[in-house]
Amino acid sequence: MGSYDVVVVGAGAAGMMCAVEAAKRGRRVLVADHAQAAGEKIRISGGGRCNFTNLRCAPEAFLSENPRFCLSALSRYTPQDFLGLVERHHIAWREKALGQLFCEGSARQIVDLFLGEMHQKGVVLRLGAAVGNIVKTALGFELSIGGEGVDCSALVIATGGKSIPKMGATGFGYEVAARFGVPVTKTRPALVPLTLAEPVLRATGVLAGLALDARVSCAGAAFNEPVLFTHRGLSGPGILQISSYWREGETLEIDLAPNADLYRALKAARGENPRQAAHTALARHVPRRFAQTVSDDVGAGSALAETSDAALRRLAERINRWRVAPAGSEGYRTAEVTLGGVDTRALDQKTLETRSVPKLYFIGEVVDVTGWLGGYNFQWAWASGWAAGQAA
Repeated sequence: MGSYDVVVVGAGAAGMMCAVEAAKRGRRVLVADHAQAAGEKIRISGGGRCNFTNLRCAPEAFLSENPRFCLSALSRYTPQDFLGLVERHHIAWREKALGQLFCEGSARQIVDLFLGEMHQKGVVLRLGAAVGNIVKTALGFELSIGGEGVDCSALVIATGGKSIPKMGATGFGYEVAARFGVPVTKTRPALVPLTLAEPVLRATGVLAGLALDARVSCAGAAFNEPVLFTHRGLSGPGILQISSYWREGETLEIDLAPNADLYRALKAARGENPRQAAHTALARHVPRRFAQTVSDDVGAGSALAETSDAALRRLAERINRWRVAPAGSEGYRTAEVTLGGVDTRALDQKTLETRSVPKLYFIGEVVDVTGWLGGYNFQWAWASGWAAGQAA
């Protein structure tokens, strides 16, 4: 039977960060994962370039039943701290819109950063090793890893959520929580494309592949980011962001021309050239294919001279204030993260240790802390992993 000070279950962003930090303190650390490769979500993120943090990281960018829970970890391990780590490893990076930081090259560099740090500090990494039969003992925990018995003083669960199951995601972390009586809030897919019902999809399906700048609002939240029409419904950054706030039965309000008052613009166009078609005037502000589709959909296909103010207003509001109720989401299959998770009321805010089970920690996505799109979830992974690594 192997014996370690710390066993980390999960070789993702939070787990590897925790392992490195614990090893820095002289702890004997084992990281175990049932996957065949470490850091797979890191590798595929950001289109293969890893949006590894966000310079605008702030509490309002995170959803949780206790929105202040993340403050401690995020304030003690900041985006600048992680950027310093990236620069020490000579990884070139660039800042894109909204404070998002990406690798200039492959996201694999971030994975290799952690693999190198763990190797240098003596962390044992076991991949393709399923974890099971976790038992609390007087001295810590006993568990089975890859069919072999292991004991440890501290156990860290960093297994992520249910999102992207093809990458090996499971609900294992929630099962561990249940086994030890640690409460879990309701979970659901987040940062996920939304689907539309057939009547609406018949009108929008011809727009599949078209992206427009937009302002998307729901449940008191609003995002000024692009929307993408798909064969199943809506996607793009604006939709992924609002999906974390949307609930079944609720309606989205989408402004697909946020920089134009289309009613005023169409009335002005009618005065300047009354013979032109409504969709022609509209195409000055939105893509022609979209203008034609919407004009046909609301029955505004005539020349502007023959189009009443009421018809112009319907056409304008169909774009500036499109109200649509999604049928659902595409689920965990395409969700980038899981909303909800291990209840933060059961965890110590500073260390992420469970209050009822000494030396059992939950970090990263498995916890009920979910960030916006744009590097926030990675920053939570780094920060929560760092915090637990100082204590485990």
